[in-house]
Amino acid sequence: MTPTAEPVQGNQRATYREVLAEPRFRLLFSTRAVAITADALRITTFSVLVFSSTGSALLSAVAFGIGFIPQLFGSLLLGSLADRLPPRALITGGYALTCATALLLALVRMPVAASLCVVALLSLATPVFHGASSRLVAQSLEGDAYVLGRSLNNIAGAGAQLFGLALGGAAVAALGPRRALAVSAVLYLGCALAIRIRLPWLEPAEFGGTAGSAGGDGGAVRASLRGAGLLLRGRTVRRLMLAQWLPVALVAGAEGLIVAYAGERQFAPGWYAVLMGCLPVGMLVGDLLVGRLLRPPTRERLVVPLIALAGLPLIGFAAEPGVGVSSCLLLLSGLGYAYGLGLQRPFLDALPQDGQGQAFALLGSGSMTLQGVGPVCLGAVAAGIGTGGAIALAGGAVTLTASWILTWHPPTSTVPARCQKHRC
Repeated sequence: MTPTAEPVQGNQRATYREVLAEPRFRLLFSTRAVAITADALRITTFSVLVFSSTGSALLSAVAFGIGFIPQLFGSLLLGSLADRLPPRALITGGYALTCATALLLALVRMPVAASLCVVALLSLATPVFHGASSRLVAQSLEGDAYVLGRSLNNIAGAGAQLFGLALGGAAVAALGPRRALAVSAVLYLGCALAIRIRLPWLEPAEFGGTAGSAGGDGGAVRASLRGAGLLLRGRTVRRLMLAQWLPVALVAGAEGLIVAYAGERQFAPGWYAVLMGCLPVGMLVGDLLVGRLLRPPTRERLVVPLIALAGLPLIGFAAEPGVGVSSCLLLLSGLGYAYGLGLQRPFLDALPQDGQGQAFALLGSGSMTLQGVGPVCLGAVAAGIGTGGAIALAGGAVTLTASWILTWHPPTSTVPARCQKHRC
């Protein structure tokens, strides 16, 4: 497939303007930003709806996280569909299905258990839609443009998530939780229509996928399990996935303790929100600086130092600092999230051409699942050693992960095989 945008040579640094000039990426980027806003609105509103119906903090927390953990099983069982079905049908269908789910929750008064099952079932299919979209982005952008495309998605995702949380609070206050869910359904519907109208029809073989039906050679489930096994047995792919999963999961676990830490330290009301905002602000700044100012080889050499930057500041919470120092530590930790930009090219280059969609589905779902498990595990640790100690422990584990990655001795070649293959 020939990208619309001018391809970027090997180690040449791209610009955000060049990335946004690619119309296919621009469409996927804009609809995904709207969908992330809708996700934040739907998830928080559903949690509020469950709490208002039951008065149970536990069920409210389950409602908040029920859409994350099942995603890993969905990618293992259905991930091959991201490479075997036309991307427009998959992405449009994903947004339409999410819209229908939000409408169902808004309009039908179901038992809480039934509504939780509906959301869990939706999350099983979510990795397939996201995998198809990520694969299409990878095939639309070449070289450093692909890395900056991922950077733009990270930046927009963090901003859209913050906006969605704010919109959720305002919508629930003004409309009530059910009508707020209907607002999220409208946003999903707009995304589905935009993809259906503006994304051209592509058969899987036209964008590097596997031609054939979902049934194919032995069924989607068998193909998905086989494909996931091949990906995870590959040493390079497995290492690069773990490198993208572990630091994020550990920092997310620390983030999940911020509210409790602020309560234990008896910070003034509202300061927990400031602390929670420091991580995403650091992420935005880090992605902008690393993505815009550094050349591709430099980003890849800075992976280990940036992971260490994500972890080392958290160790400072062992001293149980006050609001000002805690804010600075979290901001610095957020800057380290930019390490992921240095792993994008090596990860893409390590993937088989006919399994990229499933790999992206597995990467995303594994990350979401571990981000759901991380706060639970660290919460259990905090019960024994306190929240400051648990956050510090998470920071130490991130630093150890950086040390582990340092032992890989990655290849020194900086010209991607993918670029050579496509003669970019």
